Formats: sequence, C-alpha cells, structure tokens
Amino acid sequence: MSNTQSQNCTITLDGKTYEFPVIIGTEGEKAIDISKLRDTTGYVTLDIGYKNTGATKSAITFLDGEEGILRHRGYSIEDLAEKANFMEVSYLLLKGELPNKEQFEEFDASVRHHTLVNEDLQNIFKTFPTGSHPMGQLIAMISSLSAYYPKALDPNRSAESKNRTTLRMLAKMPTICAMIYKKRMGHPVVYPNNNLDYVSNFLSMTFKHVSEPDYQPDPVVVDAMNKLLILHADHEQNCSASTVRLVGSSQSNLYASIAAGVAALWGPLHGGANQEVLEMLEQIKADGGNVQKWVDKAKDKNDPFRLMGFGHRVYKNFDPRAKIIKKTCDDVLNKLGINDPVLEIAKKLEEAALTDPYFVERKLYPNVDFYSGIIYRAIGFPTDMFTALFALGRLPGWIAQWQEMLNEGQPIGRPRQIYTGHTPRSFVPRGERQ
Repeated sequence: MSNTQSQNCTITLDGKTYEFPVIIGTEGEKAIDISKLRDTTGYVTLDIGYKNTGATKSAITFLDGEEGILRHRGYSIEDLAEKANFMEVSYLLLKGELPNKEQFEEFDASVRHHTLVNEDLQNIFKTFPTGSHPMGQLIAMISSLSAYYPKALDPNRSAESKNRTTLRMLAKMPTICAMIYKKRMGHPVVYPNNNLDYVSNFLSMTFKHVSEPDYQPDPVVVDAMNKLLILHADHEQNCSASTVRLVGSSQSNLYASIAAGVAALWGPLHGGANQEVLEMLEQIKADGGNVQKWVDKAKDKNDPFRLMGFGHRVYKNFDPRAKIIKKTCDDVLNKLGINDPVLEIAKKLEEAALTDPYFVERKLYPNVDFYSGIIYRAIGFPTDMFTALFALGRLPGWIAQWQEMLNEGQPIGRPRQIYTGHTPRSFVPRGERQ
C-alpha cells in the first residue's frame, strides 16, 4: 500500500541541475517530492491555494475528480452508501478495515457509552444568545470539551487514551448538534436514548418532544440521514481536513483540532454551500418562482447571479455522491408527502439544469450540496443548521486525518511565502513624517 518511486525529476536553476524523486501513489497519482527543495536550491514553490501541492501522503480517501471516483480505504462510495451504515463507515475510516460483527458491536456500544455531555457544559451552552449561529455554538462547545477532559490535552498519551478521546468526540457530536437545534427552537433538551442506533438517537434528541413517551423516527428519514452522513464522511485534503491536520501538527489536542475544522467548514465556499442552495431557492420563490428567469440569469455572463449547488471545483465530470443522494431525495419527498413551494422550485431547477444544453455541455450538474439541502429542509431542519449537519458527517474523516498525521509523526506545518512588501527603510519620528 506504500507509495513507490520509479523515476527522478530534473530541475535546472541558476545553471545548476538538481534531481528530485517522483512519487507514484497506489492509484497512479504522480507527485514530485520537493521536500528538500529549499535546503538544496534556496528556492521555494509558489502555489496559491495549494491547488497543486500534496501536503501529505494518505491512505484514507482516494478521489479522482476527472472520472468522478470517490473511495474510502479502497471501497467505493456507492457500495458504502448502499450497503453500510454511518457507524460502519466511521470504523472503516478510523481503523482501516470494515468491522466484523463482534468489532462493530463493541465499537457501537463504546460510542453509546459516551453520548451524554457534562451538565456544567450545558450551563455554558445556555449563555449563548438566542439566534446564535449553530456553527459558532458548535465550535465553542467542541473546544470546551478539552476543559472537561484534561488528560486529552496531550495527543501522545497511550493508544487507549487516544481511542477514548475519539469515542467521546464521536458520541458527543450528535448530542451537541441536537442541543443546538433545541435551543434554536426554544425547546428543552432531550437526553440521549442509547437503546437507539447512532442516527436514530440523533433524530430522537432533535425532534422528540419531552412529553412524548416514545419516539420512533421514520425509517426512510433514518436511511436518508445515514446516507447523507456517509457521503460527507471524508473528502481527501479539502479545506477543513487540511485545517485539522495543520492545527494538529502543532500537537494540539483532538478537540481543538476538530473545532478548527468546524471553523474552516463554516465558510460558504466549503460546508456552507448547502445553506446557500436553500437561500437561493428562497430568493427565487420571493421573486415569484419563475425558474426559467433565473436559469437565464445564470447563463448570462454579464449577470453576477450564479446557481448554487451545481458543478464542483473537484469533480469535473459528475459528483458521484449526487447520483446516490438524488434517489434518496426523491424517496424522502415522496414518503413525507411535503407540499413545499421551495422544494417544487428545486425540482424545476434540477430538471432545467439536467436538460438545458448550456449546463449539460459545461457539466454543471446538481451536486451533493443541492440535494442535501433539499433533504434537510424536508426532514425539518432550519437552513442555518445545514452546515452543522455537514460537520456531524465529516467528523470521522477529520479524526482519521488527525490520527494519521499523528501516527506518522509528521512535522509541524509551516508554509513559506514570497514577500512582496517594502524593502528596508529608515524610521522617521512622528513629528517629521509627511
């Protein structure tokens, strides 16, 4: 499974020739290893946004944007979404293999054991103003966990300690997300029901009313949530995963590293995209619901309007996750029988994008953000919760990335720069400045 070197790359600088190894990954990806470029030549590379820079080797996720391929530990996202549940995929990402029956039951029981959050943490939570954005609350709550588990501050403690910290993080994330939802709705917190599976427990804590003696989430909704969480579980070295690794490279604890990943995910160019999809649909509805008008605006190069949830910066052909979740989206809407004008606009927009030559030729197909936002709305989540749900799904991937970085003893991340500021100049006393 290790990367292999088959050739060298020759670079000529200032009349001198240098050789650097070419690394070939197990899926044929090629990279020039420039780890010693600065020490050898005095030069650094300039790659704004790191679009052409491999910051690490990783055995977790393979992504081929040109071919529309996404695999976790060698398993296709199609197989995982169809045949596994989120806890199985979490185990796969964290442990490297799918669990057998005994391994799954032990892992699942260990996660259930840690679902409660400390009551004092709830007191901190209650101080957040009503209307606070869920992502701001989520960042604060996750980072606060480090205060309640001080032994987790040292990421290099025993393997048992690291495993316990991982289990706590996985277990408490849905509890915290459900608390955030309840606070937003002005409802009392519902405690975990550890007789339920991971996803059903989260839905229970979110949508159950305290007065209800028994709550059983709709199996179609449970299946949809499982698939959504699986489809978001990891996505190679994206902005938030890279942030988790960079923060963790300073030997920061898991809670702080995950909180940093949540902060990176918050932005509309990353995890906030599904929220922007629904805001766009609301905008079209408020304008009268004329979908063709907005399709024409998107095609007009002089119009600043852009369709959100179409195309992808990595997938140049199609987003394999979107194909999977489209059917789930149809199942949820049909099962729940929701009559929502915003969702009707979404269906018309999808149909237009899949048939209009302008979008077809440019491969601007609906992506996973388009469908996930529609499903979340149909289930009953408010729009500003969408990114927190993305974080819930991405959690095992972040932890796996953090673990891999730590286990390989990778050095602290420290990008270089090309300085473009003033050259040396003399200090002028305040009274003499022009």
